[in-house]
Amino acid sequence: MKNIFYSLIILITFIGCSNEEVLDPTIFNSELTIIQNLDNGVPVASVINEIGVEGLYGLEYGGGFIFHVDVMMSTIMVATDFSEIGDVAWGDIFDLDTSNEIGSGMENTELIIQGNLNDNSADGVEFGNDNYAFKIVSDLEYRGFNDWFIPSSDSMGAVYSNVHSMGMGNFDETLVYWSSTKQGYFPYVMSFDFNFGGQAFPGLCTQVNGILIAREI
Repeated sequence: MKNIFYSLIILITFIGCSNEEVLDPTIFNSELTIIQNLDNGVPVASVINEIGVEGLYGLEYGGGFIFHVDVMMSTIMVATDFSEIGDVAWGDIFDLDTSNEIGSGMENTELIIQGNLNDNSADGVEFGNDNYAFKIVSDLEYRGFNDWFIPSSDSMGAVYSNVHSMGMGNFDETLVYWSSTKQGYFPYVMSFDFNFGGQAFPGLCTQVNGILIAREI
């Protein structure tokens, strides 16, 4: 009789446990932080529906600080300072136009690297080695990720407006950063000093500047 009683207790306990609701970690959970929800695989679109786009800006995630959200594509872009390696050269000097649009940084970076593979001595200047900004970033493995690029000038503006101007991020106001936007022989650069108002401006390929890196998630 005692064995039957214990067997009933175990059976009831099992049934009770099996009826407990199993939470799906990919559904937004308001009891968790935004970063915990993203780490659990909650889609960006679902997070946006709960907190809005602005609630993501400046959060540290995926190796950098969130500065842009593509609502339609449900993707985010992050950026971080990488000036720990010091000021770095542009590379070969040659004629090339790249995009200023947000999201074009990866393509820009690849175009500039491809251009450096050519013999640019006739119409430009050969840098002579691979120790230049875009090649360094393309080969970079940093904070567990290897898909970094140098952002476009408009992306740099978004980093300034959505992160730096709000008192977030780790961007150095004493530096001038390369962007991957270029018109002809002239690259666009960016200072995060508030006196420049978050606007990129033409620089010179002969200079050395700081590196800001970005990736898309």
